[in-house]
Amino acid sequence: MTSEEKRQFTARISQANKSELVVILFEMFDYCIEQAEDGFKTEDLQKADSYLKSAKGCVSELRGSLDMGYEISHNLYSIYTYVNRQLTASIIKRKSVNIDNVKENMEKLRKSFEEVAKQDTSGSVVQNSQKVYAGLTYGKGTLNEVFMDNEAVRGFKA
Repeated sequence: MTSEEKRQFTARISQANKSELVVILFEMFDYCIEQAEDGFKTEDLQKADSYLKSAKGCVSELRGSLDMGYEISHNLYSIYTYVNRQLTASIIKRKSVNIDNVKENMEKLRKSFEEVAKQDTSGSVVQNSQKVYAGLTYGKGTLNEVFMDNEAVRGFKA
């Protein structure tokens, strides 16, 4: 992942509520899978391996964030376990194993969580962070991020 892509994900994460964080994890998973597939196509197995491991990290985070007090969480846990097994098989065999099926399942879940996120009006999980405002500047068609500090203290409050 390039530093620009990391910066964009970081900015989004700092402003996201719980539902949006889940959607961002799905988007990070999609990005990693695309990069892993590209690695397989170009026979860059090191790239594929690295991005498959990153995708597994996203799945582990999704699985670990489940509230098992709900019945649907058990179903999601099973899906995430299946996805994790397929990613592990791809790493071990050094080729794509059921990745199309994995992408299809995760895409359906991502769309569902996007609908949930649209209805979630809760505030940002990260409190006391910089607010990110983006807008067109005087430059010709350029988009710049502007950080506005209303408070001198940023980050987590202890």
